[in-house]
Amino acid sequence: MPAKISGYSTSEPLAPPKGSSTGGVVAEKYQTDTATPSSTSQTGDHVTLTTSARSLQKLSDAVAQAPVVDSAKVSAVKQALANGTYQVDSASVADKMLQFENGLK
Repeated sequence: MPAKISGYSTSEPLAPPKGSSTGGVVAEKYQTDTATPSSTSQTGDHVTLTTSARSLQKLSDAVAQAPVVDSAKVSAVKQALANGTYQVDSASVADKMLQFENGLK
């Protein structure tokens, strides 16, 4: 069953959010007589990034372009598996599993 919203008239437009630069009927409705359109100049928004933000953006771009898989390591493991020379260090695997499990707690 749809909910009814009272106190809202569809004949009256809603006001735009604060800081919005959208013009139109709503903005004109709430405009005062003291402001004249020709006396004010509108400029676009301006954003300045800090050096840290620029560095983070460059780092983010570099990470995005980096391959997800180290193809040289994959090739080496495939070759070792094919030759039968691949060795699993069971102690290292067990340690990593325990570290993982402890990190989940």
